[in-house]
Amino acid sequence: MKFSIILLFFSFMISFHLTQSTTLQISQFGGKPNGNIAKALTSAWTQACASTSAVKIVIPKGNYQMTHVLLKGPCKAPIELYVDGIIKAPVKPQDVGGNEILRFDYVNALTMSGNGVFDGQGSYAWTQSDCSKTFNCKFLGMNFAFNYLNNSIIRGITSKDSKQFHINVLGCNNFTFDGFKVIAPHDSPNTDGIHIGRSKVVNVLNTDISTGDDCVSLGDGSKQVLVQNVKCGPGHGISVGSLGKYTNEEPVDDITIKDCTIKGTQNGVRIKTWPSEPGAITITNMRFEDITMDNVSNPVIIDQEYCPWNQCTKKYPSKIKISKVTIKNIKGTSATKEGVILSCSSGVPCEGVEISNVDLKFNGAPAIAVCSNVKPKITGTAPACTAPSTKKQ
Repeated sequence: MKFSIILLFFSFMISFHLTQSTTLQISQFGGKPNGNIAKALTSAWTQACASTSAVKIVIPKGNYQMTHVLLKGPCKAPIELYVDGIIKAPVKPQDVGGNEILRFDYVNALTMSGNGVFDGQGSYAWTQSDCSKTFNCKFLGMNFAFNYLNNSIIRGITSKDSKQFHINVLGCNNFTFDGFKVIAPHDSPNTDGIHIGRSKVVNVLNTDISTGDDCVSLGDGSKQVLVQNVKCGPGHGISVGSLGKYTNEEPVDDITIKDCTIKGTQNGVRIKTWPSEPGAITITNMRFEDITMDNVSNPVIIDQEYCPWNQCTKKYPSKIKISKVTIKNIKGTSATKEGVILSCSSGVPCEGVEISNVDLKFNGAPAIAVCSNVKPKITGTAPACTAPSTKKQ
C-alpha cells in the first residue's frame, strides 16, 4: 500500500514537472528594446524547440525592431510565444529580408499570446505597388505566415499596417484566432486581415478587423472554418474566394460565418469566382447566419462573374459549382438598393440555396434581392428574387 502511494506520488511529480513550462526572456539572448530582436528570437526558439518540456518565450513591454524571422518545427514540446511589446518591421519592403515579418512552419501546439503589436509600417509600401488596381502587382510582404501548424492558438495579439496581407494560414489543422485584432486604413491596398487556404478546422473568434481589403478571406481547400463574433469594417467584408483561377484548386466545404457585425464595407458576406477560367471545384455547405450589416454595400452577394480591374473576360461562365448555401437572420442597413445579389453561373447554376429572415433597409425602405441562375427557397421575412436589369460589372 505504502509503495503504491509512493509510486503514485512520483507519477504525479513527473506529470506535474512535464506540465510546467520553462520561461525564456528575450533579453537572455541579447534582445533589447529599440534593437533588432530577430537573432535573439531565433536563438530563443532554437532552445525552446529542443526542449522536451513546455517552454514560454517572453518579449516584454517595450519598442523593438525586427526583420524577417522563420521559426520552424517540429519541436519536442509545446511552445508559447508571449508578446507584450511593440515590434516594428523595416519601412521599406526590401529591408525586411523575407516575405513576412514572422513565419512559423511545421509546428504543433503553438500558442502566441499577449497584448503585443506587430507593426508592418506599411504606408510607404502601399505607395509603391497598388494591388487594388492591377492583378500582377509586386508582392510587398506580410506580417505573419502560419504554415502547416496543428493544434495551435493565437490570442490577444494585434497586427497593424501590414505591407500586404496581415495573416496567411496555409495547410493548418485545428488552428484558432481568439481575441485577435487587425488594424489598417480603409485605403490600404490588398491588406486582407486573415487569409485561410488548404486548412481544416480553423476558428476566427471574438476578433476585430479594420483594413483595406477582405476582413477574412477563404481560399481553396478551406474546410470546417468557423468565423464567429467578428467585427469587420472598414474593408471588403468576409469572402469565400476568389476561386476558379487555377486548375489545381481544392474544394471548399463547411464554412460558417455567424454572430458577426459588418460595418461600412464594400461587401458583407460574399462568394466570388472567376468566369472564363479553368478551375472547376465545388463550394458547398456555406452558412451565413445571425449577421448585422451597418451601411454595407452588397450585404449578401454571390458573384460568379468576379472580374476585378476588367483584366479578364466574361465570355464563358464560371465552372465552380456552388450548393447548399444558407442565408439566415441577416439584418441592418444596406448602402445599395440591392441588399441580396445571387449572380450564379449559367454553366453550373447554384443549388440548394435557402434564404430565411433577411431584413435589410436601404434609405429606410426594404432592400431588394436580385437573382440569376438560382432558385432559392425563401422562408420567413425575406425579399423575393427579381431578375437583374443589367449585367453587374
